[in-house]
Amino acid sequence: MGPVAVGGVTPGAQPRRLMWWWVLVGALALLAYSSRATGGRPPEDALYQWGTALSAVIVYAAVLSLVLLIARGGGPLREQFALRSPRSWPLALGLAFAVFVAILLVGAALDPFLDAGEEQGLTPSGWDSDRAAPFVANAIVVVGLAPVIEELTYRGLGFSLLRPYGEAAAIVGVGVAFGLAHGLVEGLLILSLFGMGLAFLRSRTGSIYPPILLHAVFNGFALAVSLAV
Repeated sequence: MGPVAVGGVTPGAQPRRLMWWWVLVGALALLAYSSRATGGRPPEDALYQWGTALSAVIVYAAVLSLVLLIARGGGPLREQFALRSPRSWPLALGLAFAVFVAILLVGAALDPFLDAGEEQGLTPSGWDSDRAAPFVANAIVVVGLAPVIEELTYRGLGFSLLRPYGEAAAIVGVGVAFGLAHGLVEGLLILSLFGMGLAFLRSRTGSIYPPILLHAVFNGFALAVSLAV
């Protein structure tokens, strides 16, 4: 007789799921750095192109499918992905604001030495009303789809798989993995710190919703600033 599942969790499967999660995020990082090394930065008008939004939707759909496959047999998805209300919304919003301000301050301090925004090359240099439709589509991806899928991948399943090794290990692990997945060199530090801040928020609130909200606000803020400058 094979191992018996207890509470929907197959014994001995946790390390295997963690291994496959590392394989997934490692592959995402490898693809990101390989793409950057061979293709360079995205074109300056990437967010004004329909292809950018379409390719992002395809990639995120594939990532979500793989994440759900890895999570299979690990118990209720609600628990694995922390799909529950935070212990306290006022506390969650306060912590989210503190993380947001901290990241802005760290980014401002590092800006003279590292130009992460310029390196990523996705923020447009201005508004082009003639291509508003593809921009809106890309904005929906950046502010809506990306935060949801990335948070489910890193602060959701990744955090849950790493937490048995310690809260600090989970926060640092998913933060670094999140930073590497963007394929940047100068931006790696600030993105990793942002990822850790989101993981800290997930840890303190017990919910994936505050990190998703903060991630969406941060992306929207960066997009708005790029248009205003």
